[in-house]
Amino acid sequence: MKIEDVIRTVNQMKADGVLANYAIGGAVGATFYLEPVSTLDVDIFIQLHAAPGSALLNLDPIFSYLRDRGCTLEGEHILISGWPVQFLPAADLLVEEALDRAMEIDVAGTAARVFTAEHIAAIALQTGRAKDKARLLQFVEIGALDKAKFEKLIERHGLIDKWRQFQKQFLS
Repeated sequence: MKIEDVIRTVNQMKADGVLANYAIGGAVGATFYLEPVSTLDVDIFIQLHAAPGSALLNLDPIFSYLRDRGCTLEGEHILISGWPVQFLPAADLLVEEALDRAMEIDVAGTAARVFTAEHIAAIALQTGRAKDKARLLQFVEIGALDKAKFEKLIERHGLIDKWRQFQKQFLS
């Protein structure tokens, strides 16, 4: 199981017009900046728009494309080269911005779009689960964040109060 196989597949999906844009986030995205952690899946965030005249998002073209290429569904994931992958539509302005500003990183000779460290940290702050708080603490402790960029980002997305609460709880 090589992550670059997943990335090549997703890049081909973009080239074939199945995806407009994508970026890797979550725990796998964080490993480009932090020590690797155990994770169950690859979170791939995508720009997805409802069909004209509908309010529903349709992931069918993605699943059909991958099924035609031998991938299988397993619960909420689709297995690509043995990796459970979850395609997640950009659900809010923070994730949309993260998609727009994702960085291209070389992974074993394959270009991958990955959220910036600041966006991964801000999304972790926004989400607020225990594992997200632990990830955010890692970013802070190893100095992986550009502090000025991160502070502007969380201010822009209304996360200052959550950040102060996090600082008080974990950094005081």
